[in-house]
Amino acid sequence: MRFRFFSHTADLKFRAYGENLNETFANALYATMSSLTKAKIRPAKKFKVKVAGRNFESLLYNFLEEILFLIDSQNFFVSEIRNLKIDEKNFQLSAELYGDDGENYEIFSTVKAVTYNEMFVKKFKDRWVAQVVLDI
Repeated sequence: MRFRFFSHTADLKFRAYGENLNETFANALYATMSSLTKAKIRPAKKFKVKVAGRNFESLLYNFLEEILFLIDSQNFFVSEIRNLKIDEKNFQLSAELYGDDGENYEIFSTVKAVTYNEMFVKKFKDRWVAQVVLDI
């Protein structure tokens, strides 16, 4: 399972899963994108992102906010993430994002913001879990 949605009043809550932090953060990105469209986005353009945080939660928050910034400022919808690297000691992330112009696809929702409400990034046994609430 890559991610799972939960009911949440006026917002959208999901948990992303992975065997490591990279996979978990990538799946959080895919969950965020699937909340906007069900279309298969072509990997026509590429953006590089770098973000930092003070812990895993702020790193995830900043990463997803960077995605929302690209959607709002460049109308860039992500289809694929490559070369995702997380520096776990310094809470830094870099990645290459591939996607396309959103006006080429049916978009059914808008995410206004990522929130810290109920957010966590934890390791349970052999699996990482990240919970995020999006303000829609």
